[in-house]
Amino acid sequence: MTGVQTCALPISEPVTFESLNLSPAILKAVEELGYKTPSEIQAQCIPLLLERKDVLGLAQTGTGKTAAFALPLLNNIDPSVKQPQILVLTPTRELAIQVAEAFEQYAKGTRGVEVLALYGGQSYSIQLSALRRGAQIIVATPGRLIDHINRGTIKFDALQALVLDEADEMLRMGFIDDVESIMEKTPREKQTCLFSATMPKQIQNISSKYMNNPEQVHISARNSTVSSVEQVFWNASVHKNKAIVRFLEAEQYEGAIVFVRTRNDTVQLAELLEREGFSAAPLNGDMNQQARERTVDRLKSGMLNVVIATDVAARGLDVDRLSLVINYDIPQDSEAYVHRIGRTGRAGRTGKAILFVKHNERYLLKNIIRHTKSEIAQVELPTAKIVEEKRIAALQAKLSIALENKDITFFNDVATNMAEKLDLPLESLAGALLCLAQQQSPIKVEEVKIQPRERNERSPRNDRGDRGRRNERGGERAERKPRERNSRDAGPMDTYRIEVGREHGVQVKNIVGAIANEADISSKFIGDIRLHDQHSTVQLPQNMPKDVLDHFQKVFICKRPMGMTITQDQGPSEPRGERPSGDRKRNDGPRGDKRSGPRKERRPVSFTAK
Repeated sequence: MTGVQTCALPISEPVTFESLNLSPAILKAVEELGYKTPSEIQAQCIPLLLERKDVLGLAQTGTGKTAAFALPLLNNIDPSVKQPQILVLTPTRELAIQVAEAFEQYAKGTRGVEVLALYGGQSYSIQLSALRRGAQIIVATPGRLIDHINRGTIKFDALQALVLDEADEMLRMGFIDDVESIMEKTPREKQTCLFSATMPKQIQNISSKYMNNPEQVHISARNSTVSSVEQVFWNASVHKNKAIVRFLEAEQYEGAIVFVRTRNDTVQLAELLEREGFSAAPLNGDMNQQARERTVDRLKSGMLNVVIATDVAARGLDVDRLSLVINYDIPQDSEAYVHRIGRTGRAGRTGKAILFVKHNERYLLKNIIRHTKSEIAQVELPTAKIVEEKRIAALQAKLSIALENKDITFFNDVATNMAEKLDLPLESLAGALLCLAQQQSPIKVEEVKIQPRERNERSPRNDRGDRGRRNERGGERAERKPRERNSRDAGPMDTYRIEVGREHGVQVKNIVGAIANEADISSKFIGDIRLHDQHSTVQLPQNMPKDVLDHFQKVFICKRPMGMTITQDQGPSEPRGERPSGDRKRNDGPRGDKRSGPRKERRPVSFTAK
């Protein structure tokens, strides 16, 4: 590489997707997704990538960079060639799934294109089948991709473009060696794109080594939030299903839209709300166009008050009645949040947006605040008293309507006679009848008990400020803080030897990440780790499944096979969060045991004590 070319393209006239020379099939897919105009990074990157130039993108999460590289790279591939042509490396499985789904959406009008996500925890048979069919677009996490490379199940002879997405996160999570190893095995003559929020020295080195005169595109975060929307968040201290009912009952609104992450969630949550007495319906991409239009029409007419939707299904939705947006699942992308809350507060109207945030998702909240440059205040779960008052007021309104429009003489007589026969005062009878009438939505509401946070959920990292930790989205190899409990809390443990040590460059975080990623083992099941010069030891629960142990023989750490074997060494171990000598400073952070994104094809793992 010679030098980085700074690109600051002047945009004198409004840029449209039609003006960017994308294929008709891609333009149609973009239009169906509800995209109107390209974001700044899309307007600058798409022309460069269409010309097959290398691009170095400096942009925060939420600027629309996935479409910035996916649209032009998809435009350039040859669907008739049934080999990998585009490779995207991501630091986490959740991001891999998200990027792969985006490619699928953009490619749905392009025949013969197949997209494959490769990540740890998914069945190899599924991945191998897709590779044999000739998937042209591969979105992968480094660990699982290296496994396929070592197995000889993936070839890059036809590779045209390589994308490093969120390169700084891969550096922080200890993947840079793996990334370089992968890049060495790809053709030299290819297009390379690197996207990162920051540009540390190691990323600069990769750019210099592997990129060819890259054009630099630098996008600054800006305030794109709808100013007329009141934004608040709730710290999810109880089950969100209980909370959603509370908020929908306590808030004042005409129509509401609730955003969830998956299509299945739209159906399940709609069914829950219907059972609770709400007029609710799902809105997702699995519904045909006629069904979606019918749901939107019902919402507009007032026949429906609550819609549970995915991001894609809600694109372009403009309903005057929508005054409340609830983010049941926090979006991974800050730009998606802006689109969500933009469903309300339109044309001078006011609206309110509520964001549910689990403890291990606080970094996403910080990303949103930084991206939108807005104040998002914390609110508490509506109390039982508030909900009771709302229910009583609603019942009172119904009674007022009945008194105004119905002749209740007959019912007065029945009540009087019934009170005499039961020897009850009329007020006691009224109370009994009221008790019977409120069965679906009881007027008397019990307080929801706040569940204490799980012990492995700790305070977010502060070493990178509001970027937080990516392993809260299920990252593959994340650093851990020293254990605050004895590993025996997880039950009887065995000590296992792995054939990678300090002299091979291994760190505790590499071992933790490999085990958690490949076996989907929760933090409470991983005991102490001790690093030696030529090997390391790790404590895992007794009775580990044989297929998991066999699989670990093929897993690579720092370019070496793990080679896991049981040992009798049960001596004291180095707490797995302690830094080896010379390791950079790390701050505390939660493990990403609870995944906020969709979980696909995970191998069930169970442990039984002897």
